[in-house]
Amino acid sequence: MRDAGLLRTAVLGFGVSGKVFHAPLIEADPDYSLDVIVTANPARAGLAAQSYPGARIIGTAEELFTALDSGELELDLLVLGTPPGTHVELANKAFDRGLNVVVDKPFVPTSAEGEILIERAAGAGVMLTVFQNRRWDADYLTLKKLLDDGALGQVRSFESRFEWWMPEGFGNWRDEATIAEGGGILHDLGAHLIDQAIELFGPVSGTYGETAAYTPGSGADQDSFVSLQHRSGVRSRLWMNGLAAQVGARFHVLGSTAGYTTWGLDGQEAALASGMLPTHEKYGVEPDSRWGLLGVDGATVPVPAERGSYPTFYTLLAAALRDGTPPPVDPARSVAVLRIIEKIHGAG
Repeated sequence: MRDAGLLRTAVLGFGVSGKVFHAPLIEADPDYSLDVIVTANPARAGLAAQSYPGARIIGTAEELFTALDSGELELDLLVLGTPPGTHVELANKAFDRGLNVVVDKPFVPTSAEGEILIERAAGAGVMLTVFQNRRWDADYLTLKKLLDDGALGQVRSFESRFEWWMPEGFGNWRDEATIAEGGGILHDLGAHLIDQAIELFGPVSGTYGETAAYTPGSGADQDSFVSLQHRSGVRSRLWMNGLAAQVGARFHVLGSTAGYTTWGLDGQEAALASGMLPTHEKYGVEPDSRWGLLGVDGATVPVPAERGSYPTFYTLLAAALRDGTPPPVDPARSVAVLRIIEKIHGAG
């Protein structure tokens, strides 16, 4: 029998977002019950039923909302792991039914839509937050600690990259979505890199960007660069590229007394995709081969990585829903990121 105190949750979408991130994190958190998984894909539905036998598998969002309207089903939280072009409509339907909502990034296609959703959530008296999970990457948490400790002196420049070699594409909505639908690598990965930069170094006073598409007929960017001038004086330079035959450093941070450089992506996504549970003792632990180097050339030392912690997002969300603390991610920050993206695309 389900614990009446648990936060009753549905995950809408069981692609990479729902399958790799949300469902495992929710299932492992003692504050939640994973009551429903929504997917119309038969293979994904079978996998969901096998992986989460306690969850009800529903084919479409409309079937989910019909079950809620009839009283057949009761929920507290809806997690949207669907393409960004669907987020506005689905979130509004959830608000109409008094549900709190987690929206995966990219939040929504435009900043104007994001502002409206924030107002709608406030009017409905429900919580809206965005799954900016990269705030809990091991390398990001390590860099944040170094900055808090003053280990680099006065930071002058911050370089950050999400790059890999994937010429065949993602194999999902990202390969087809237009910019108007929230597609393109700047929307998808820029939502993480810009968010991280602002979290680390504060508001932005100036923005410059470049985008490129290499596939004939593709309207969405596949290679992007963003330069941000922070009011704090730091300059952030951000690269996103899924067609990089050789990748650059993940972080390269230069300060007045030292630099800090890391390589490779945080291992949590790969661990979750392989079936490792978030409760595993090795979850979020980075091997020393991926530790970053701190210091100056000729005198650098490896820095043990902080433990990556995507589960913290849902821990903070449970506290916010129960105790009224702030949500794990303020959606207004995601709107600020969208404004930067729009400016680069020439829409702002």
